[in-house]
Amino acid sequence: MPLKITSSITIPDWELVETFMRASGPGGQNVNKVETAVQLRFDVTNSPSLEPSIKTRLKSIAGRRMTKEGVLIIEAKRFRSQERNREDARARLASLVQRALTPPKPRKKKSVSPSQKRKRLEGKRRRSEVKAGRQRPAQDD
Repeated sequence: MPLKITSSITIPDWELVETFMRASGPGGQNVNKVETAVQLRFDVTNSPSLEPSIKTRLKSIAGRRMTKEGVLIIEAKRFRSQERNREDARARLASLVQRALTPPKPRKKKSVSPSQKRKRLEGKRRRSEVKAGRQRPAQDD
C-alpha cells in the first residue's frame, strides 16, 4: 500500500525497502524468536516522488538518519508486533516528509532601538561601577 503524505504527494511501495530484525528490550521469549523490529529505507536522492526543494529540506531535517548516499533510514522497535512497528516507521517517515514540505520562514533583520541601546549601556556602566567599588583603593605615595 503506497504511503500517502498529502493529497498530492504519495510515496509508492517500490521506493520503500523494509527489512525485519530482532528487537532488543521487553518481550520475553518473543524477542528471541520473532523479528519484530523494522528498518525502513527510503532513497531520497533518487526518489521521483519528491521535488528537489523538499529533498534538500528533508536531508537537513533527517540529520544522522540520512546516509552519505542520500538514503533515509528509520528504525522502529517500539512495539512488540511487527505490523505495529511497520506502521510506526511509515508514520515517522510521513511526518518527516510533512515537516520538509513547509519552507522555513525567512529571517528578518531587526535593528536595536536607541532606547534599548541606552538601557544596555546604562546597565553595563552600573555593573562596572559595582565592580570598581569592590577594588582596593589606590595607595598614594
